[in-house]
Amino acid sequence: MKITVIGGGNVGATTALFIAMKELANEVVLLDITPDVPIGKGLDLYESMPVFGSDSKIIGTNSYDDTANSDLVIITAGIPRKPGMSREDLLTTNADILKICVTSSFEKSPNANFIIVANPLDVLTYLALKLTGLPRNRVIGMAGVLDSSRYKTFIAMELGVSVKNVDALVLGGHGDTMVPLPRFTTVSGIPVTDLIPKDKLDAIITRTANGGGEIVKYLKAGSAYYAPAASVTEMVEAIVKDKKTVLPCSVLLEGEYGFNDVVMGMPVKLGKDFMEAIMPLNLNAEELASLNKSATAVAVTIKEARELLKI
Repeated sequence: MKITVIGGGNVGATTALFIAMKELANEVVLLDITPDVPIGKGLDLYESMPVFGSDSKIIGTNSYDDTANSDLVIITAGIPRKPGMSREDLLTTNADILKICVTSSFEKSPNANFIIVANPLDVLTYLALKLTGLPRNRVIGMAGVLDSSRYKTFIAMELGVSVKNVDALVLGGHGDTMVPLPRFTTVSGIPVTDLIPKDKLDAIITRTANGGGEIVKYLKAGSAYYAPAASVTEMVEAIVKDKKTVLPCSVLLEGEYGFNDVVMGMPVKLGKDFMEAIMPLNLNAEELASLNKSATAVAVTIKEARELLKI
């Protein structure tokens, strides 16, 4: 297994570290356009492997030639969010960056699958699909895993319980219109609605939707990277180990739940064949209405992005 991570910033470098620590690839390539920096980071990361007892090889590079014949390409490259900036504000710059990353890596690794991490995530996942022409099961986005992890964290904090006891699901677009699903959220099998009053649960849902912005506010000069890197690593582990794990990921919808030609978070099964199935959920009218609102918001930005890149 050869995995390329494009983007040598905090998210990309941490992702490369987590993947190598878990020995999920024989070779991890960290690519960035900044001269020499990824080479230094790659060497530093590789030198940490004996400490972790991992035989994964890590290479830092400025050249797409080193990414050739990758099995999986993870794209984290893009400018980070700044205070007051929405994910959609990133569209103009990050869409151009994505085009270069996707076309250059796909040329070197036509058999690779892609995971998109850069924001606005759902839109960039859609663009990557169009740029490569690959089927939807081979290009997916990391979003719902991160959003669900934040949701679980806040619930555990509120109840003072182990995060291991919390099962939760966040669907929809990766942004303000994401759709946490309290009806499918439990603590050791107990419905969360039986444990947390509605007003406090609503506040947790709001905090989840604004989770990225909250961290940007504190960091000031960057955005979250530990939780995003851990989230994409969970996806990679499910794929590499053929675990058939059901995780919320951004995928292109082709009629599921009544939505077409839009990318947003859905519960999917991940295994050796990458995105193997979109799992059905019996959603009620209120939940479907929230998903429709989220899909509409994503579709508007997708239209802008397609006009921007003329695809």
